[in-house]
Amino acid sequence: MRSKIVAGNWKMNKKFDEADELLYQISEELSNNPLKDVQLVVCPPSLYLELATDFAESSDLKIGAQNVSHQKSGAYTGELSVEMLNSVDVEYCIIGHSERRKYFSESSEMLAQKVDNLLEFGIEPIFCIGEQLDDREAGNHFDLVKKQLSEGLFHLSASEFSNIVVAYEPVWAIGTGVTASPKQAQEMHAFIRGVISEKYGSDIAEETTIIYGGSCNAKNAKELFSNKDVDGGLIGGASLIAKDFINIANSF
Repeated sequence: MRSKIVAGNWKMNKKFDEADELLYQISEELSNNPLKDVQLVVCPPSLYLELATDFAESSDLKIGAQNVSHQKSGAYTGELSVEMLNSVDVEYCIIGHSERRKYFSESSEMLAQKVDNLLEFGIEPIFCIGEQLDDREAGNHFDLVKKQLSEGLFHLSASEFSNIVVAYEPVWAIGTGVTASPKQAQEMHAFIRGVISEKYGSDIAEETTIIYGGSCNAKNAKELFSNKDVDGGLIGGASLIAKDFINIANSF
């Protein structure tokens, strides 16, 4: 049975004291409302990763980073290496988020290298794929998503790929308040699972966790998560409110 995951991407939000309070609130909510067969992951700004992993020591919370360098070490001012993430007990890392692809021009080659580096240190990549609105309107969304999958991940062996979490994020639904309909989400998730099956076989495909990202919140999570191929969510704004975040995770 594949894992169900709800991951909170804080993006560039919260000052230190606010981050400390939010982590406390999430830990308290998690204690008061234990999750059933769902892994809760918090991905704060990198400045707060050690603070977050300290909270995780006494709860069922897991901690992820929002990004990592494709270089392993060296003269790369401002970057974070996978070894640094590993040293503070980070267990997940978001890779290829649409904002990274758009604003920082991250290429498929760069993302593939990041994936390799993470797997080398036992950190699970949450690998983001998804189309822009013009791609969907032109009917190119399936081809684009397949291309992102193949270029970023299909160099991996079957055993390596089994450690990947795929996050489908329709870019037109991120931070816009517009959500892909449950039917649209299921259609794309099923397509992604089919593409994985073509490459690695049905057993690997059926065990791959595929989560949805794109204005998922406490009101629509239950309907989205009821789809057979939607295994959770990559949550943006709603993950900044502890009660909403836990309610989303309890929506299965």
